[in-house]
Amino acid sequence: MNPRPAPDRSPLLPEPGPTAYGDLPAPAPHTAPELAALLRLLADHRRPPPHGVAIGHSRDDASRAAAAFADAWQAAGHAVLAVVDWPEQAASWLRPAHRLTAPEPDALVIAAAPLGWAQLARRLRHSTPWRPDRTFGFASLAEPVAAALAGPGVLDGVRGASADGGTWRIASGWTDSFPPATPGAAT
Repeated sequence: MNPRPAPDRSPLLPEPGPTAYGDLPAPAPHTAPELAALLRLLADHRRPPPHGVAIGHSRDDASRAAAAFADAWQAAGHAVLAVVDWPEQAASWLRPAHRLTAPEPDALVIAAAPLGWAQLARRLRHSTPWRPDRTFGFASLAEPVAAALAGPGVLDGVRGASADGGTWRIASGWTDSFPPATPGAAT
């Protein structure tokens, strides 16, 4: 389990913040293989698999495509407990953090640009009972700059789907990527 930051430490990004990383990548449009892989990850996560999820997304066009996940999740008979969005730059990340965790979802599903996601994750870690190992994301969350901006250990355990239908997982600040499953191969 990752230790929480000390209560007197701010969850805001430390200086120099995102300027140290230059131009940050924007999320790419999500793909059908990515959505299918994300649904599989959630179904295979634990027994019983998650039923009620909270979905969070930044307000860029690509991240708003999280609605496709919500539609597919509900079509499979599961519940969407909350859908929360946020701007890339916010005065406070506390409101979206609480809105995502208040309904006590089985899992969080996130589609976001790296900067907003890193800032929200820091607030989730600092101010809520959030668990990274119950958080799943679209490909944009796998950007190494997101883990760097969030800080040591904050995103460890987050996993998600890649645009090609593969998967990824963050551990010890590193993002490990895995190729798409081969149909018929043993898992």
